[in-house]
Amino acid sequence: MLKIGKTDLRWLIALFIGVSIFISGAVWADEITDSIEEAIEYYKEGDFVEAANSLDYASQLIRQKRSGNLEAFLPEPLGGWSAEDVKSKAAGAGYLGGMISAQRRYRKDQSSVTIEIITDSPALQSMLMMFSNPAFASADGGKLTKINRQKAVIKYHPSTKDGEINIVVSKQYLVTIKGQKVKETDLVDYASAIDYKKLKKF
Repeated sequence: MLKIGKTDLRWLIALFIGVSIFISGAVWADEITDSIEEAIEYYKEGDFVEAANSLDYASQLIRQKRSGNLEAFLPEPLGGWSAEDVKSKAAGAGYLGGMISAQRRYRKDQSSVTIEIITDSPALQSMLMMFSNPAFASADGGKLTKINRQKAVIKYHPSTKDGEINIVVSKQYLVTIKGQKVKETDLVDYASAIDYKKLKKF
């Protein structure tokens, strides 16, 4: 739960009201704005604990909506592949920094590829260090390259036919493509299928 004072709470309520204006979808907007209005009522009554709880709940709903929107950036299966349902989740603000993610698994015979897009994650900082220094990228057998004009680190093991590609987009999103019993070209093809231009604008 957030630990905030009266002044901070006033600013948070104002911020949440502003954010809620931009939330599309009647059901989501109603639930989010209802929770914000509830927080305002608790605040007026002097119940700052419940006011903060209501804001926490509204914040979680907003993160859930963002994770749902990330699903649109996961590509359709490539030729000959099938895809499972998309999974998305939004962690609470106090857990993993409020990480938001969307994930999808693709299959072809014994091969599988999993794509995950993450934002608001502490893992982004370590990845940014790796991309800024080629020595870090190659320290664990990785190689620095570019895919669709995006810097990417590829790690592939021919003996086991597994590997992964990590791509940081606009210092906000971490895209990870992992594969088992796949060719390196399979990983690159799936990494290339993502629309990074649209993701940058999201």
